Amino acid sequence: MSKFNWFAIGIGLGAFAVVQLRDNPKAQDALDGAVAAAKDFGNSIAEGYAEREAELNKPAPKRPANKKS
Repeated sequence: MSKFNWFAIGIGLGAFAVVQLRDNPKAQDALDGAVAAAKDFGNSIAEGYAEREAELNKPAPKRPANKKS
């Protein structure tokens, strides 16, 4: 398929989605649920990243020097 065909298909699907969201409250609820889940997932990833970064930036414990006589 040419790039123009993919572009036209995208416009058509976008228009269909807009009509469904405008006319169908269940579709709007489904979208709201998906957005909330995506935000929750993103917040979990950010929180995990911050925890791991803090763990890696924590200074390593110093090892005692080996004393040889």
